[in-house]
Amino acid sequence: MAQRGIREYDGKKMLARYWPEYISQKYSYPGKVILITPTTKIEELPKKHGWLKKEKLVVKPDQLFGKRGKYGLIKAEVPFTQIKKWVKEKMNKEITLGKVTSKLTHFLIEPYVDHQEEYYIAIKTNRNGDTIYFSNHGGVDIESVWDTVAEIFVGINDDINSLNIERQLPKDTPPKMKKTLADFIKGLYRFYIELRYAYLEINPFTISNNTIIPLDLVARLDDTAHFEVGYKWGDISFPAPFGRRLTKEEQYIKELDEKSGASLKLTVLNPKGRVWTMVAGGGASVIYTDTIVDLGLGDELANYGEYSGNPTTEETYAYARTILDLITREKDSKNRSKFLLIGGGIANFTDVAKTFTGITMALRDYKKKLIDNKVKIFVRRGGPNYQEGLRIMEELGKELGVPINVYGPETHMTRIVNMVQKEKKGG
Repeated sequence: MAQRGIREYDGKKMLARYWPEYISQKYSYPGKVILITPTTKIEELPKKHGWLKKEKLVVKPDQLFGKRGKYGLIKAEVPFTQIKKWVKEKMNKEITLGKVTSKLTHFLIEPYVDHQEEYYIAIKTNRNGDTIYFSNHGGVDIESVWDTVAEIFVGINDDINSLNIERQLPKDTPPKMKKTLADFIKGLYRFYIELRYAYLEINPFTISNNTIIPLDLVARLDDTAHFEVGYKWGDISFPAPFGRRLTKEEQYIKELDEKSGASLKLTVLNPKGRVWTMVAGGGASVIYTDTIVDLGLGDELANYGEYSGNPTTEETYAYARTILDLITREKDSKNRSKFLLIGGGIANFTDVAKTFTGITMALRDYKKKLIDNKVKIFVRRGGPNYQEGLRIMEELGKELGVPINVYGPETHMTRIVNMVQKEKKGG
């Protein structure tokens, strides 16, 4: 599972869109939210969203960081004229949060909701199922009142509708609110599961008349589920965390990924690192990264990423060229070898021979640079047509004069990391 953070705006729009289907017919959520970007013509917004001129409003940055009130980055209970002025003052302004400095570029506008009660809810996926966290004391630093939080576990095979949620609510829950809250929790969980969320936190939400309103929301999606439910997500983006600027190569792969039905991801961690990965599968990428770190190679790990979802030969070629260009751009300062792990588990439907054809095309393009940079390649793969893919790769090593060590599913998936560790000790 690859967890990708989404904007509060996207999470709330998705909630509003699917509210009647998954969450509640009795209670509603209007979903009045507007995202402001550097290209937004803010003066023209009231023409499309008449409520901007009729209601008191709240505005805050929407860039995947929290504690916005603490940093004085929330303007609340004011008319649109003040919102417009505040946004113009903050737009593209550089700020520092802790040790991170970056510019404010995206803002969320929504109606201000006068309220009394504030609730907290979060849903988190783990190995054995999901845990729902709920408290009647939201809107604060929840860790400071964690003793008020009830934890409701939903096992992998459990049906949320069959669980007695009311009985598991905190003891201080008002009796008249138990059914309403339990029904909301069940509905939100159905939404969470069906839309393939990996984490969802609403702190706080409030209940007013027949509306349930999420005042603040943090969410991450399982982006490996894009091929299953991407059509439900709509036109969604996965922005980089605040302060994290994409490199040219990361931006290129991101754009490639957005145009593809496959999954192509790249994060450059250490461009001077000696251990590079080209891993098939989101789960495999996590396992390889963990193993590399566990074996003491973390300081040398250069990148994190994956290619999966049966990418075309052309897409794999473009992905491989990008990584090979990064590996061979600069020789090791001590003239030591570099290592490329082309790994993965046993694919279910990705044609190994087809994707390896794209990789071999890229390797041919970089023959001289691979030799000059003393790059040693370790391959481990299984799945449809893996024998042909490994044969192609093995013959390529002989053709290019580049050390390519090839292994199939008879070799443990991360065994090639141990091989790199031994090679590294030798220089």
